[in-house]
Amino acid sequence: MTPPALPFLMPAQKINLALVGLGFGAEFIPIYQAHPDARLVAVCQRDPKKLKAIQQAFGIPKGYTNYEELLRDPEIDAVHINTPIPDHAGQAIKGLEAGKHVACTVPMATSIADCHRIVDLSRRTGRRYMMMETVVYAREFLYLKELHRKGDLGRIQFLQASHQQDMDGWPNYWPGLPPMWYATHCVGPMLALTGAAAEYVSCFGSGTIRPDLVKHYASPFAVETAHVKLRDSDLTARIIRSLFDVARQYRESIDVYGSKRSFEWTLIEHERHVLHTAKLPEAKIPRKVQVPDYARRLPAGIRPFTTKGVYDLGKKTHLSFTQGAGHGGSHPHLAHEFVRALIEDREPYPNAIQSANWTCVGLCAHQSALAGGKIVRLPAFTQPAAPGRR
Repeated sequence: MTPPALPFLMPAQKINLALVGLGFGAEFIPIYQAHPDARLVAVCQRDPKKLKAIQQAFGIPKGYTNYEELLRDPEIDAVHINTPIPDHAGQAIKGLEAGKHVACTVPMATSIADCHRIVDLSRRTGRRYMMMETVVYAREFLYLKELHRKGDLGRIQFLQASHQQDMDGWPNYWPGLPPMWYATHCVGPMLALTGAAAEYVSCFGSGTIRPDLVKHYASPFAVETAHVKLRDSDLTARIIRSLFDVARQYRESIDVYGSKRSFEWTLIEHERHVLHTAKLPEAKIPRKVQVPDYARRLPAGIRPFTTKGVYDLGKKTHLSFTQGAGHGGSHPHLAHEFVRALIEDREPYPNAIQSANWTCVGLCAHQSALAGGKIVRLPAFTQPAAPGRR
């Protein structure tokens, strides 16, 4: 008797990706190569020698020195952009126009008009856009999200975040960059934890940076501090940003104050964070906590990348990765979210609208600071039609 025919099994779907920009971007090469649903088919780097070296080191089949040429490659489904800040918007726009899905490191853009264009293009083309905000996939944020989901924080009463970094010595576009133009590491966790969108912002500048820095962007402030009103909520959040002429160790921090528990980021890198619990004897309210790693949420092949550095050609770690303490183990979580969103044909988190809202908080905040703290409302295109993801 002839056995019944077995159904034809289609091979597992994979997303064909290209990485654009191989400084910080090289951190993602082995992550995508180890992801079960991704195929890293190409990289793009303007320097032919570095391009060839990276292709050989990681066994990447295709290499491009020209981004427009890469976009004409029909094999590529999606691009992950890791280029300098001034290039983000233009390259994201070209990617969407070419029919590619786009992931892009922060910020989305440095103008509200470009944010609007990306949102509109994502809607019209049906292609997904994701801003690769590290903090909302860092272990500290995932820990806070878990506490919030379980009800351990109680009612959230206030949030604040700071990102202070000394950018002296960084190349080309960095000198004098307005602090709030690069604010998503602060804004993202405040809005992601609450599921809210920002409605309006008021910001003050403080202090003055050196004249040779001011001339680049006509932005004088050493520190910019903003209060953000959350839409359809009784909450506000405070964010603090500095980039130049402020004596401070690198710090990306999240503080969340709840009715039952509050979380405060350590003041010194690599020390433990503090969890405060209400209704305990005064001396027992605070305790230092070790935030767990969340690699278990990832496919086995990329779990190691939450706790070890991903090295550029095995010789050195990119400065942004070093200063950011590995970005809280976020890189494999970001890559996984982008790939799975495309596989599942759903919006990634954050999607184009959410990314625009987070980015425009900073852009509007800088406008406010230049106007002496005037309230500036977020543009309508950054407001979701439905409540944000919680």
